[in-house]
Amino acid sequence: MPPLPEGERDGVRGGSLSTDESTLPLPLPAREGRIPPLPERERAGVRVVPDLILETGGQECRIASRDDLRPRGDYFDLARAILDYMHLPPLACHVRYESEIPVRSGMSGSTALVVALLQALSAWQGERLHAYQLAERARYIELNYCKVVCGYQDAYMCTFGGLNYMDFRGKQFYRDVEAELFATIEPLAPYVPELPFVLGFTGVQHASSAVHKPLRERWLEGDAAVVEGYNRITELARMGKKALLVADWPLLGRLMNENHAIQRDLGGSGESNERLIAAALEAGALGAKLAGAGDGGTIIALWPWPDSTRLEEALRQAGASAVYRLQVAPGAMVEKDGGK
Repeated sequence: MPPLPEGERDGVRGGSLSTDESTLPLPLPAREGRIPPLPERERAGVRVVPDLILETGGQECRIASRDDLRPRGDYFDLARAILDYMHLPPLACHVRYESEIPVRSGMSGSTALVVALLQALSAWQGERLHAYQLAERARYIELNYCKVVCGYQDAYMCTFGGLNYMDFRGKQFYRDVEAELFATIEPLAPYVPELPFVLGFTGVQHASSAVHKPLRERWLEGDAAVVEGYNRITELARMGKKALLVADWPLLGRLMNENHAIQRDLGGSGESNERLIAAALEAGALGAKLAGAGDGGTIIALWPWPDSTRLEEALRQAGASAVYRLQVAPGAMVEKDGGK
């Protein structure tokens, strides 16, 4: 695709992203199916300036050479990784990105920023990626340039948005981005008028790789407990899809609880997660489970009633630093300044 005319290039944004973590309001995080809707918003923008400047959180970083793309352990590393992957010629532009998602909260904030930045920079260069390409490239960058070990669901949900059942069969082994199979994305939002879920952030920051990597290694090695556990989670995801679509909340709650028991027994939970989950169930939630990698981050509770005050108070008393009601929202979009 030819580059955009100059008048259309100023302020190209790949943003307005709602995001999920590996298991957001998914009844069940599984290799084959996930049903996460998305709560918060990311934004990345590109505009013309004399040099390449990165900006986030009120701080700026100048990129003068490829040496400046080496990771520094700061908030600019995501942008550095994308620029390193894209092998772009010297740029003269200002790249600004921001997030409303708490850092390392288990709500896929880093993935959402990767998607937003990648889409903005690709559009800036005149390349319009379709959603499957964008999701796969974002995941490839996270794995190979950011060194984050986790699944594909974050990148797909941040890209597609909405409420989806996602099938990742055939993607259990990482490949080069050109060889990767595309996931199957089945939109469910038209059939689910309201999301019966509440998120509770433990306030404990975590790195998802610290939890995901050991479990993935055990699975690749054929650890029977991990293989059997995730085979069962796959079944739970399919049953959870039906329970969500027919509004069988007691069944969905039982499936969520079984899912969490498997994850907990495999070592994927944590003290702060267990405290919030117990508080949610005691308050009357029909189900509660991890909404991310565990060892901190976020939990998700099934609450199919309009007034969630009792649940929210219970979560805060148990230590939650933030509580969210979920809404279905769109995924990645490219906007020009002043409109879409």
